Amino acid sequence: MDNRYALEMGRAGYVIARDMCKVQPGESVLITIDSVSDTAPALAVAQAAEALGAKVMLAWHSTPNGYGKVAEARMADGLKAAIPGSDVWVEFNTQWLLYSSPWTTAMLNGRTRYLFLGGLDRERVVRCIANLDMELQAEFQNKLVELTRKASHMRITTPAGTDVEFDNDRTRPILNELDAATPGAHFLTGQMGWAPIEHTINGTIVFDGSFSGGGEAEIGVLKTPVRLTVEAGVIKDVKGGSEAKFIADWLASFNDERMYRMAHISYGFNPGSRLTGLCTEDERVWGCTEWGIGYQGPMFKGSLGDAPTHADGICLNSTIIADGVKFTEDGKVIHPELEPIARRIGK
Repeated sequence: MDNRYALEMGRAGYVIARDMCKVQPGESVLITIDSVSDTAPALAVAQAAEALGAKVMLAWHSTPNGYGKVAEARMADGLKAAIPGSDVWVEFNTQWLLYSSPWTTAMLNGRTRYLFLGGLDRERVVRCIANLDMELQAEFQNKLVELTRKASHMRITTPAGTDVEFDNDRTRPILNELDAATPGAHFLTGQMGWAPIEHTINGTIVFDGSFSGGGEAEIGVLKTPVRLTVEAGVIKDVKGGSEAKFIADWLASFNDERMYRMAHISYGFNPGSRLTGLCTEDERVWGCTEWGIGYQGPMFKGSLGDAPTHADGICLNSTIIADGVKFTEDGKVIHPELEPIARRIGK
């Protein structure tokens, strides 16, 4: 019997169910997990939700062949119905149901509070959730979102060669991932993401952390950097080694121009995250930026929308410049309103 982190799982499940998802007595709570994932975190959340008086379903199911709509071929009909029928849905799937049709229905129903924790095993849940000072984390993230929301023009550079610029639409939301207290899509703590004005995204984006496309395109930690040339929000070229060629061939295999669109950007600032090859954790490595490609979730309120699937790439040690003011330099927080909070967090 595997009892690793058994006590910590009790705390993690409690934090996720009570503090992050705000589970109330009588609510329908669905926890989904595919057959390749560590069941301990899902069970801990199910037990905590049960203790809080919820009606709980833990759905352990066949592993899909990829993300989003690709996942639907192996989704049971009962699961498709249960997703939009839930008040709270916590997803631990390694192969995401995120961006599938049932997910879209649930995100638009005005009811379902969804928390994505895709692929997190017990050790990651402890590092990235249970061990955090949530009040201090919220203070940092809220201040960073406040500063970003004021910015009209942004530039991101990295030591690996990223140099990309874009404009923001201040009417679009910035998703500040702290909890799942309201209906709609929410994600692991430590990420803030938004959709820039798509046609203003121009420059070079170099993935030097990891790449995640689901199924056969789940590369994980990259051996060599992947260099994207982006013009007016569209990928025009992919350069690098064998992994870059694989990504270029994979994108071309869809024969769909929508797969070449830059869908969103996100900051990564979870003090417990490490580069491990799991996208959910990698895109929260402290000081990174992450770019989404293809499908654009409705929560971003951008201009793109549907696509066959979604992929994410990580740019480590980012320098973030907003209207000429640096928030970070090579991944280190230097802005005078952010640096003292980061120091208290231990970064």
